[in-house]
Amino acid sequence: MILDYCQKAIEHAEYKKLEDGTWYAEIPGFKGIWSNGESVEECRKELITVLEEWIILKLRDKDTIPEVDGLKVEIKELAVA
Repeated sequence: MILDYCQKAIEHAEYKKLEDGTWYAEIPGFKGIWSNGESVEECRKELITVLEEWIILKLRDKDTIPEVDGLKVEIKELAVA
């Protein structure tokens, strides 16, 4: 589930080549999610790492996580009998 969510989120990433030849990427709608790398692939790998860490922090803090293409990541509490 989380892997599918990350893959869908990364599909929405926007990449830009900077004047110094490095690459910058961000995911619209995901505040604070961005990366920079020497190549597009390095930038994408870093973006995935940042996204995974961001999701963990959001879950820990019980913050909402944006829905992506119908996918949600949330913790549901179950009643124990």
